[in-house]
Amino acid sequence: MRRISIIIPVRNEAVIIAAALNALKHWRERGHEIVVVDGSSTDATCTIAAPLCDLMISTEGCRAIQMNAGAVSASGDILLFLHADTRLPSNAEAELLCFDDNCQEYWGRFNVRLNADSVIYRIIETLMNWRSRITGIATGDQAIFATRTLFERSGGFPSIALMEDVALSTKLRARSAPICVNATVTTSARRWQRDGVMVTILRMWWLRAAFFFGVSPDRLRAVYDRSVTVDQ
Repeated sequence: MRRISIIIPVRNEAVIIAAALNALKHWRERGHEIVVVDGSSTDATCTIAAPLCDLMISTEGCRAIQMNAGAVSASGDILLFLHADTRLPSNAEAELLCFDDNCQEYWGRFNVRLNADSVIYRIIETLMNWRSRITGIATGDQAIFATRTLFERSGGFPSIALMEDVALSTKLRARSAPICVNATVTTSARRWQRDGVMVTILRMWWLRAAFFFGVSPDRLRAVYDRSVTVDQ
């Protein structure tokens, strides 16, 4: 059986990191690996996380750099990039390993569900999943995974300030179509609730469009930072 390395980039997540890692305890018991990559936290994230994971490393506070560092340090055959506020479904391990008999190299993402009750969130998540399936582009909230060999051949995440998940998806998609796992990860709706649904939708579509038309990720990051209270 292939070993899975779950790589979690964090920055100032002391409030939620214990719950996030405790939810993954059974993965460690099954022989898989949890790698936490801290990006210059100023709170107790590292102290809390260290005893609850297999490997704790520190980098500068850029998510792409964090995830690449985690991939380099990880020992697993399959790399799963997971946000601290996202929870995997109970059948995630089986879903990740069921392709081994047919494919030596593959990548993909899960469907996503937001942890809020209003019907607007059902619409948002449905559109996110449809868009991803149609375009072959995955986002970090969908828990992107890839075999190590394919990830390394693609060159990993580009070291850019924003849209690293879109850029990686584009590189991986050029090598093979993504596996769109119907099993659902549950991710926090805090961004939508904090900034408002319409504001968040318009902001994210504007950022993606600007990235597509060649606006630099550094400039997009500056715009993003001015428009929100950034958690990471």
